[in-house]
Formats: sequence, structure tokens, C-alpha cells
Amino acid sequence: MWRTGPWRRAAAGAGLLTDDGVPGTTIFAEMSALANATGAINLGQGFPDTDGPREVLLAAQEAIAAGLNQYPPGRGTAVLREAIARHQRRWYGLEVDPDTEVLVTAGATEALAAVLLAFVDEGEEVLTLEPAYDAYGAIIALAGGVHRTVPVDWPAFRPDADRLRDAITDRTRVILLNTPHNPTGAVLDEALLRVVVEAAERHDALIVTDEVYEHLVLDGARHVPVATLPGARDRTITISSGGKTFSTTGWKIGWLTGPAELVSSALAVKQFLTYVNGAPFQPAIAVGLDLPDAVFAGIAADLQAGRDLLLGGLEAAGLPVSSPAAGYFVIADGAALGFPDGADLCRRLPELAGVVGVPVSAFCRGEQAERMRSLVRFAYCKSPAVLQEASTRLATLRPR
Repeated sequence: MWRTGPWRRAAAGAGLLTDDGVPGTTIFAEMSALANATGAINLGQGFPDTDGPREVLLAAQEAIAAGLNQYPPGRGTAVLREAIARHQRRWYGLEVDPDTEVLVTAGATEALAAVLLAFVDEGEEVLTLEPAYDAYGAIIALAGGVHRTVPVDWPAFRPDADRLRDAITDRTRVILLNTPHNPTGAVLDEALLRVVVEAAERHDALIVTDEVYEHLVLDGARHVPVATLPGARDRTITISSGGKTFSTTGWKIGWLTGPAELVSSALAVKQFLTYVNGAPFQPAIAVGLDLPDAVFAGIAADLQAGRDLLLGGLEAAGLPVSSPAAGYFVIADGAALGFPDGADLCRRLPELAGVVGVPVSAFCRGEQAERMRSLVRFAYCKSPAVLQEASTRLATLRPR
């Protein structure tokens, strides 16, 4: 009987249930293992290889030395909740009550899990864009929900407004938007977001936004939180984290903000997931959120330089690329090198160029996976030296 159960839904929802009915490993684990085995440069997983702002790291060390090593409050430490409230006001003009409208979580993924498990019942629909972060499908399935998608296609990765509007129906319980978007780096514009808000109001759907790349926007792009739009705030839960912005992905400090009633409902689930986490890291992320604008601008500028460096190597190899407006990743089309299957190219790249990426098809299902079949995602959230070496290696690729 242990061969059945909710774990099967989770594995199937993430596309990891094998033909034998056992859970397979993620493509990220497979590619990271391949990089370790071959000595290839790992541009598959989206984690930085450099430390974040020194002020943030020192604050964590000081918190540990000061004895902040036991359970923090269930909603998160007051100093972080207050910093999150200041952050929302400073950057977006959003007023949130740190005591009732903020919840600290074990990364953005736990926030997503708490929200979807809190609000999605058996058979209710959750709408996402596709490609989508792989955790979405798994959590939706765990909740018993039905995962509906709207495709975003190469190279613009912008959903069609009419198709997006039509996909939101009375069956839609949650519209889960990821902007800036992983894996494509697209930033949804205000006009598209207004389409979502209007449809959510019409069909009484909850909007949940994954905004973890909010400060990593490039080329002057503008991130617009959905909660700032007319009619959105009362039905929107906003999720973010400090890991991507401050290069502290291993700390797993995330949060959600929204109306008090929605936040309390999410807390009812979250308290039975991790309960609490990261006591000394919470005040450190609070320090990060209060850093000057110039620090945030510098973080984005460094990422943009890394992106441009990696784009140069991919373009030198003759690979068509989409230049991302945000985030950690660039996408290239392996078909130009004679690899119509991106997964095949990723498994060959260590011997061909000493680099590892991940196929974009891993973020898709069915027809969309086929449309994305030749595309490969590479991470540029690495040090200049690593990216320079990776670009030099990638530039040696030739059509087969």
C-alpha cells in the first residue's frame, strides 16, 4: 500500500513519476551529478557561487554570537517582519501590517506550499504559465488541485493576453504568477497583469505571485507587483525571499504578504510544515532589505554583466539566444547545432564543451514540452571568472 499515496501525485505533478511507478530524480540533480562526475562547469542549477553583501553575512554571524539560535516566533522575528513591511512601502508604495499581513517562511517554496495547501481543494484549478518552476506542479498535485497552464513561447516568452484571459474561468481557484519569470527571464508588463486582475475579479480567483527575482531586473526593465494594481490587493498573496537577491539561497528565508485573513489561513498550514526556521538568518535578511538603493542596483548590474558575458559565448557558438530581462538564466536553442533534443545536448555538453545546462522541456508538460524541446537553460549567477571560462568553452561548440 506504500506504493500509492499523495507522494505519487507530487512526483507525477513534477513530471518525476517513471514508467515503473517510482519517483525519479530531478533534472537538476542529474545535471549537477554529471557536472561533478566530469568536472564540467555547472550552469544548470540556479545558485550563486559568490557571497552576498558583507553587511548581511556579518549580521548573521553577530546574531549567532548573540545567541539567537532557538525557535523564532511563528510568524517570523519582528525585526524581519518590520523590514519586509518597510521594503514593500519603499519600493512599491504598498502598506502592510508587519504583525498581521506578513509571514516569514522557509524560503519561497514553503510559502507556495503553505498557500496552495491552504486554499486549493480537490479538483480545483490552479493556473500557471508554462514553462513553470517544477515545484508548482508538485505542490498543486499534493493539494489535489488541477494544474492548468498558458504557454509562453520562444523567444519573447510573453503569454497571449486573450489566451490568458480565456484560461481563467469559474473553476480557477488560484492564478499563480511568476514574475520575473523562471526559467525564461521574462518580466510581465502592467497591461498583462491588468488582464489577470480583471479576470480574477470576474471569476473570484485568488492571485498568488512568486516575485523572488524582483530586484534582479536588467536593462532598465520594471517589475510591477500585482498587488499594486487597482482591485488586486484584497485577493493577492505576494511571495518573495532573500536568497536570490542577497546570494544566500542556502539560508531559506522567504516570506509572504497579503490581507490579514489570507495570511492567517496560510499560517494555519505553514505552522505544521517547518513550524519556524533560520533564527539567526532572519535579522540578517532584515539588514539586507534596509540596504541603500545603490546596493540593489549593484547586484543587478553585476548580474547583467554576467549575463552579457555568457551570451557572448553562446552567440559565438552560433546558438540563437533570448536575452532575459531579469533573473538568473539565459535560454539558447540547441537546434542550431544539430541537437533538436535539449536533454540530449545537456547530457553531451560535458564532453563537447565542459559545461552543464538543463533542458527547458523539464519545466513543461505535453505539447509545450515538445515545443520547448530544443531549448537549454544556462545560469549566469556565477563569478566573472567562471562565466568567462564557460563562455570560452561554449564558443568552441560547432554544429554536428
